[in-house]
Amino acid sequence: MDGAQARVQEAISKMVNTLDTGCLRKMQVDMYNCSAKCCENPKYSLDEVQKCIEDCSLDVNRAQAYLQNEIESFQNRLQRCAMSCQDKLKDQMPVQPSDADVQRGRSSLEQCVVQCADSHVGLVPDLTKKMLETLKKKKY
Repeated sequence: MDGAQARVQEAISKMVNTLDTGCLRKMQVDMYNCSAKCCENPKYSLDEVQKCIEDCSLDVNRAQAYLQNEIESFQNRLQRCAMSCQDKLKDQMPVQPSDADVQRGRSSLEQCVVQCADSHVGLVPDLTKKMLETLKKKKY
């Protein structure tokens, strides 16, 4: 099961790096350039500079919130799949399981959870593509 968990973590890490290099960094560069212009304007009061900087960061903050929400949703789906495996195991277990029943149950649970992990890892490329499109269109 540890291998499955590692594959999921690797897939999520790769997705986050793709989103970062594919879109977020450009947004951050734009935010910092915008913020620098706010600071360079001698006509702005301190409050106006702060408001300007806040306005510059709106897109990045919204994008990061969107990404966090999507990743949490993905992780929740994976967790629900694993919980479904546990429910199936409980339903299949006899009232007083033998040691052999428990061992078969563990093996069955592990296999089910690994299948969940693998199927969800398979969803990552399309999810990454969808999130990149959403970021580029600023539809978050």
